[in-house]
Formats: sequence, C-alpha cells, structure tokens
Amino acid sequence: MGCCLRQLQLFSTCMAFSLGASVGTWKGAIGNWSMFIWCFCFVLTLLILIVELCGLEGHFPFSWDNFLTTCNCYSALLCLSASIIYPVIYIQFLSNSHDWDRPIISTAFSCIAFVAYAMDVTWTRAQPNMITGYMATVPGLLKGLETIVACVIFVFLSNTSLYLHQPALEWCVAVYSICFVLSSVAILVNLGKCDNRLPIPFSVLQVVLTLLSVLLYTTALLLWPLYQFNEELGRQLQRSSDVNCSSGVPTSVCIWDQQLAVVSLTAINLLIYVTDLVFSARLNFNRG
Repeated sequence: MGCCLRQLQLFSTCMAFSLGASVGTWKGAIGNWSMFIWCFCFVLTLLILIVELCGLEGHFPFSWDNFLTTCNCYSALLCLSASIIYPVIYIQFLSNSHDWDRPIISTAFSCIAFVAYAMDVTWTRAQPNMITGYMATVPGLLKGLETIVACVIFVFLSNTSLYLHQPALEWCVAVYSICFVLSSVAILVNLGKCDNRLPIPFSVLQVVLTLLSVLLYTTALLLWPLYQFNEELGRQLQRSSDVNCSSGVPTSVCIWDQQLAVVSLTAINLLIYVTDLVFSARLNFNRG
C-alpha cells in the first residue's frame, strides 16, 4: 500500500510540475512557489522510495516512521496550498486564454498528490503498534499550517515595495518572521524529542509562545490594512485605483492584489493560531 501511494505521489507531482512549467505565460514569485512545491515533493518522495527499496530505514539516527509521517504531512499541506493558490491566480489572469487546459490538469494532479499524501499519513497511523508522529497530531498539523501560511505570506512579501520605508509595515514583516521562527522551533523541539530537556514543561511554554503569536498577529492584522489601504499615505483604497490591476498583464499579481492577499493570509493564520491556542490550553487543562 505504501509503495503504491509513493508511486502515485511521484507521478502526480511530476505531472503537476511538468504541465505547470510548460505554460509559457506563467512567471513570478507565486508561480515559482507552486513549481517549487511540486518539485520539492517529487524529489523528497523519490529519495524516500529509494531508501525504502534499498532497506536503509534502520541506518538513520532517528525514527524513520516519525520522519516519514512528518514528510507526508508537510507534503500534503504544501500540495494543498499549491492546489488553492495556483488555480486562483490562473482563473484571474487567464480568463480569456486558450491555455486553460494545462493549468486545470496541473491543478487536478496537485489535488491528487494532496490526497495521496493524506492517505499515506492515514495509512501509516492505522498500522498496529504504530506510534503517532507529532506532525500527525492536531497540534502538529496546526503548527505545520502556521509555517506554510507564513511561507505563502513571504512569497507575496518578496515584493519589498509593499512595506519598505514604512515602520508599521516593517513591523508586520517582523511579526510574520518571529511567529514563523517560534512555530518552527516548536516543531523541531518535538521532532527532536528535546521537550523533556527544558526547565519548564514544554506544553506550558507552547501555550505562552502561541499566545504571544496571537497577540503579534493581531497587531499585524490591524496595522497592515490600516497602512496599505490608506489614501492619506498614498495608497489605493480600491482595486480600480491601481493602474497595474487593469493593465491586462497576465504574468504578475498587481500591488493591490498582493496587499489584499497578505491581509487575507494574516487573518487566516491568526485564526489558525487562535485554534492552536485554544487546543493547547485545553490539553494543558485536562492534564492538570
């Protein structure tokens, strides 16, 4: 079962990448993000398949099953993000194009890859005497979602003109970076089994760090739209005011759309952090 799913993952990510790369009209950071996801998942899955076929799982200094679950969970979340972002951009930019067939098929293969990775996680967890890896738990999935949404935000922030020379917006970028690091550290501590080496219970520390992230993201959610859509600061309040949005260029996301995307993703990630905080607090309360 695992080998068949691995082959399906390889085939679907390879097809998604190949079809996406064949569309000559697509360029820019958002497209590169989707291409990176499919290429990364393909290479990672290929390496895992080679290791399993050669029987080298026991030669690693860490739990192979835990590593496998982590890779599959992250690959599923990454393919899910590509399956959403890629078609949304194409629907907007290629509404009058004859090249819809390849983006649609590429998106379909990306969705198949997501399902294949999710099934792999489910199948692994269903094995008898299998110890569930951290990334297959609700807190692990939430942490993974937080880091992936932050990565998508960073893709939009690759256009530095969105925030440079404006301290409030630079603070928002700092918030995204700090919270990304905090979530990544939490994942690494759990995966490395280092939580018992801390002077305080890691579950308590995780609640504190998640609360801090919620507060930081709240400030970003308030400041980003306030400064990005303020006409007094020379910003466009409406999309029609941005000449780039009506220029008809199908290969780039205009400034106004990038600003809206960042504030939308900020709200989504804040919701994920709030869910993480509530779940973690309840776990600590039940343990207490």
